[in-house]
Amino acid sequence: MASSHSSSPVPQSNSSDAFFKKEMDATKRFRPVQSLPDVCPKEPTGDPSNLCDSPSLVVDQQRWTIYHSKVNLPAALNDPRLAKRESDFFTKTWGVDFVDTEVTPSFYLPQITKEHFALYQQEIAPREKVHERCKNTCTPKDTFDRTLLHTHDKSRTDLEQVPKIFMKPDFALEDSLTFNTVLPWSHFSTAGGKGNRDAASSRLLQEKLSHYLDIVEVNIAHQISLRSEAFFHAMTSQHELQDYLRKTSQAVKLLREKISKIDKVMCEGSLRVLRLSLTRNNCIKVYNKLKLMATVHQTQPTVQLLLSTSEFVGALDLIATTQEVLQQELQGIHSFRHLGSQLCELEKLIDKMMIAEFSTYARNDLNRPLEDDCQILEEERLVSLVFGLLKQRKLNFYEIYGDEMINTAKNIIKQCVVNTVSQIEEIDTEVVVKLADQMRMMNFPQWFDLLKDIFSKFTIFLKRIKATLNTIRSVVFLVLDKNQKNRDLEDTLQKNSKESLVDPEVAYLTHEGMFISDAFGEGELPPAAADTTSQRNTSPNSEPCSSDSVSEPEGTTDSSSSKEQTSSSVTPGGVEMMISDDMKLTDLELVRLANNIQELLYNASDICHDRSVKFLMARAKDGFLEKLNSTEFVTLSRLMESFILDTEQICGRKSMSLRGALQSQANRFVNRFHEERKTKLSLLLDNERWKQAEVPAEFQDLVDSVSDGRISLPEKKPAATEERKAAEFLIVEGQKYATVGTVLLLIRIILEYCQCVDNIPSITTDMLTRLSDLLKYFNSRSCQLVLGAGALQVVGLKTITTKNLALSSRCLQLIVHYIPIIRAHFEARLQPKQFSMLRHFDHITKDYHDHIAEISAKLVAIMDSLFDKLLSKYEVKAPVPSACFRNICKQMAKMHEAIYDLLPEEQTQMLFLRINASYKLHLKRQLAHLNVVNDGGPLNGLVTSDVAFYTGNLQALKGLNNLDLNMAEIWEQKR
Repeated sequence: MASSHSSSPVPQSNSSDAFFKKEMDATKRFRPVQSLPDVCPKEPTGDPSNLCDSPSLVVDQQRWTIYHSKVNLPAALNDPRLAKRESDFFTKTWGVDFVDTEVTPSFYLPQITKEHFALYQQEIAPREKVHERCKNTCTPKDTFDRTLLHTHDKSRTDLEQVPKIFMKPDFALEDSLTFNTVLPWSHFSTAGGKGNRDAASSRLLQEKLSHYLDIVEVNIAHQISLRSEAFFHAMTSQHELQDYLRKTSQAVKLLREKISKIDKVMCEGSLRVLRLSLTRNNCIKVYNKLKLMATVHQTQPTVQLLLSTSEFVGALDLIATTQEVLQQELQGIHSFRHLGSQLCELEKLIDKMMIAEFSTYARNDLNRPLEDDCQILEEERLVSLVFGLLKQRKLNFYEIYGDEMINTAKNIIKQCVVNTVSQIEEIDTEVVVKLADQMRMMNFPQWFDLLKDIFSKFTIFLKRIKATLNTIRSVVFLVLDKNQKNRDLEDTLQKNSKESLVDPEVAYLTHEGMFISDAFGEGELPPAAADTTSQRNTSPNSEPCSSDSVSEPEGTTDSSSSKEQTSSSVTPGGVEMMISDDMKLTDLELVRLANNIQELLYNASDICHDRSVKFLMARAKDGFLEKLNSTEFVTLSRLMESFILDTEQICGRKSMSLRGALQSQANRFVNRFHEERKTKLSLLLDNERWKQAEVPAEFQDLVDSVSDGRISLPEKKPAATEERKAAEFLIVEGQKYATVGTVLLLIRIILEYCQCVDNIPSITTDMLTRLSDLLKYFNSRSCQLVLGAGALQVVGLKTITTKNLALSSRCLQLIVHYIPIIRAHFEARLQPKQFSMLRHFDHITKDYHDHIAEISAKLVAIMDSLFDKLLSKYEVKAPVPSACFRNICKQMAKMHEAIYDLLPEEQTQMLFLRINASYKLHLKRQLAHLNVVNDGGPLNGLVTSDVAFYTGNLQALKGLNNLDLNMAEIWEQKR
């Protein structure tokens, strides 16, 4: 059927049997064929000769073929009796004569029905079935390639029929251009035919798209069939991969056998070398025993020498090592029978010496001059003391440091006050003896400098404490880390001893490719290879020394080593310490000690804060802090906040005492701050005459700074040579606002609240509440003065004019404009749990909008009463315009003159629309009372003239020329 849009009408035939018998001249006979528009026109690419003559659903065939004859069927079926056929597509293309000409049946063609083909169908049906079965089962082999080639060419030819727009990677029907290209519904809607023609066009489009889909599906199925060999190729590759793995496994097995042989050869040589090394060590045991006795004999003189240089750790290590050697390696030797008790008494003496030394160190460290130098005082001495105290389990030494911190903090404040008072000539120290009284005689700048000096000294004080305590904690953590490593080493040795199957006498260990005898610098043997009675060995390479050499310092240095291994560790300050394994402290004790030291740092911060609070309270007894102005209090608050943040950064924890004192003073400041500004606003409102005020340049700069996105009071600029003139309006984001002086000052007060929140973040919630109260007070008080006519008694105004009302409304609109900005400012500084307080701004905004609406209603009510008074006396009579309408227009002009410069044009138009509605209501009521109807009579003409005069005057006012007054509503509608 007619499934192609590229068809063309049947050409004119010269035969007498042609459907058309219409005379045409030679120029029109061979005119270009006009085809139906394609749904998706194909782009002209390639050689035109490649286009086939078969019917195409995409390409417009300009050359007529026999396939174009199918157009005659829809043309013949077209009902010539349809209405508006002149707008049908075929009528437009072939002319009106085509439709009007009646096609007479041919006398030479018989009437053919289905019965004429019944016999032929019966005969051909069995043959067709046999032919189809043979064709499906017996495809000739020699025609396969030819069929494949033909199929490939045919598929490519079919694909060329599909428009290229469907092949684009960015094809999307959401795009309007793509959608209109694929579905050109426009040419169907403009056909102008009946619904059946639109349906035929739709079916034509659907069949074309279905044909495209069939072509694509066929080509996809063909491509899938061409990939069937890939699977068999993958299976073949899998078998080859298994063969490769089998060969690789055999190669690995051969390599392991070779490595086993090499290992056997290497083991035999290593065992022989180890036996020789053990033999050598056994030969020097006697020499080591004698040297050890000579070293123990020098213990007491060496301890005395170490104590003279405050080497407590070395002395304790030497004592512990000597006692262990006496109990294990030199047990039973008669000459050393009293040495053990002597060493125990010496150890008790060292404990007392270390406690006294640490107390002296803490006092010297904390009481040295407080300068910017935060270096640790004698770090090596501190580390040595801490190691010694830990070794003797004196774990409460940090309490000594804590007591010294309290005394030092008191002395810092006292010394700062003394130094400051000595520099002030107005204070006579002989008359005023007490430091507290001397401090109260200072003015704010002097006292502020004193407080700043105290805070700076406390900051340095805390930094020094932190550096010292961090060094102590690092020593504790080094010992803790050493304990952990020792446990790990013991677990590893136990595991290795269980897995080892060789004789202990021939066991050996390797260390980076060397035997254990070469790995130890001091020639210490591994426990598995050493004799239990001779675990203390010196270097086998050392040469024998005489008795004189034993008494030399070199010999005494060797005595400080024992069978406990020592490891070198470095503190954060770069001090290298040797940590022995005889620290008999548990991990729990060390962790508790580290936590107590950290808590001591927190206590130091609390001490500084507590002393600062006492200093503040001593100054605040006479109400000094409450009398500070906002600038002084903000400066004080910033200093205290800075000190609090510094201490938190140094100590890592918040101290609440000073913050609480600051909050308490801030609350008092907020109350006084709010009361001062509320009183100021009250005085301004009580003296406000509600007349438009000029806007100084500084207020315009203030508003411009807020428009830039930041809420802050701009810095005062130096006076220019030429002062800028005051403006008539306040420009806010391109809009003009006529304001009164009180509102300008109120905006500045609001910004002072916002800036105070920035300066003192801790009072954000209090300031939000106070600012809400201030805005509510301005709204209610301005309502009392203007709408409530309170200004008549307070200020002495004669009357509240429409200009006063409009100016009040505009001032309220200006405040409403800034409420979202203020809300955002506070929201950025509130905690998420405090966001519920922002609802105050929503309530305030609603109250302001209600107030503005009441003012608008008041303006409408003023005109409403005027209309009621004038129109109630209106009579329909000459002359025109009447005096009533003249008076109404005059009053409307006065109203417009009063508010036009104050309110925006949109609000003016909305207000006059409401006034006009009131006017129409009163006029309609009066006309009904006078029985004047819209009948075209004389009375109706007079009223129409008056209304036209009113309309002309109202629309002649500035900004109201396009106002839709709809004056037809004044007449009663006929039922």
